[in-house]
This record gives sequence, C-alpha cells and structure tokens, in this order.
Amino acid sequence: MDAVNTVQIFDWLWTSGQLSEKDIQQLPGLGFNTVINLALPTSTNALENESTRVTNLHMNYFQIPVEWELPEVEQFLLFTKLMQALEGRKIWLHCAMNMRVSAFVYLYRKFVLKESDELPRAHMDRIWTPNEIWQEFIDEVSQHYLGDS
Repeated sequence: MDAVNTVQIFDWLWTSGQLSEKDIQQLPGLGFNTVINLALPTSTNALENESTRVTNLHMNYFQIPVEWELPEVEQFLLFTKLMQALEGRKIWLHCAMNMRVSAFVYLYRKFVLKESDELPRAHMDRIWTPNEIWQEFIDEVSQHYLGDS
C-alpha cells in the first residue's frame, strides 16, 4: 500500500493516511467492502473523487469530515454508530496521515470495545503523540463516557 502509517488493528479493521488510487484498486481483492474517511475533502493530500473511485468498485464509502483544529465529540459518537452498523464488514479507515483515525480508534477500542488502555494507546502512540487540541478532544470523549467521576 502507498498510504502512510498503515496499521492493521484487527482482521476486519485497517487504518492509514490518505489512500492512493492504486490502494483503492487493491482493496476489493483484499476483502475490504467499506472505506471510511475522517479527513476533509479539502485536505492537502485528499484524493480527488475518492468516493466515486471507491463506490465504482462496489464498496461502501462514508466520510465524517473531522476538522483538524476542531474535532467534536458528536463526530466521534457518529463514528461509533457507523462502526456498530458496519459490524461484520472489513473496513479500511483513513484520514490524511492516520492521526485523526488513530485517536478515534483508540477511543473506540477503549470505550466501545472495552479494551484495556495499553494496546489501543500503543497503536495511537506508534503514529503520534496527540497535540493539545487532540488531547483535549480525547479528554472530552473520556468525560462523555466516564461522567464526572
């Protein structure tokens, strides 16, 4: 794959930075039937007509455009509903550099799949250490799930 920061999370979930046209062409042969993009369509490395390229290969395409400087808890909650609705499918989840995605997957594994913190955090840390904005987002999502305790 050409995509940067490619990580296999589970048999059914792989993550990366922006996919190339060649990457997208390979996905059906690898068993993927869904692509989720958390980057903006205006991201500097966005692939033009990505949704059309994916759907022309008879795969599902979803985009939750998470602004880099303003990630929102509501977007994470929408993401969790989408992931649950897609249960049983093989998903490729990406953004521009796998930074947004790694934070979302960390939180999903911790709060929805109820995994211990260690491995999900290690996968995120492999990609990056969240900056102040993203650490605040992680804290806000944690607060949503944990309440005031």
